[in-house]
Amino acid sequence: MQIHISSQDGVPIYLQIVSQVKYLVASGRLSPGEELPAIRTLAEQLVINPNTVARAYRELEQAGIVTMRRTAGTYVSDTTSPLARRERLKIVTQRVDALLAEARQMNINTDTLIELIHERDEAMQPSATSRTTEK
Repeated sequence: MQIHISSQDGVPIYLQIVSQVKYLVASGRLSPGEELPAIRTLAEQLVINPNTVARAYRELEQAGIVTMRRTAGTYVSDTTSPLARRERLKIVTQRVDALLAEARQMNINTDTLIELIHERDEAMQPSATSRTTEK
């Protein structure tokens, strides 16, 4: 699990950890049941106080993202959290906003952009011929 913190962006370190773990879970990079690093281990990696990591883990547990098992570690929750879906939608929304802003700067209208998205979606789908040859 790769987490990067910045002491210069004004966001408390524990919230940076919370945000990044939420992103990793929402994006599927952390799977249900997967163990997170021990509090002390993550604190050493990030060169921060273990209490900061403990606070982040408590926040994540309260949000239903992780389950803390006394003396057994911290794990990504097995149940699909509605928060995970909200986080995924939030991430995609931010990317859509960036795409729309860039398209506007390039004078590409929304209809053209939607058409392009449909074309790219079709191009990314397995073709009917490859599905029949795989059987």
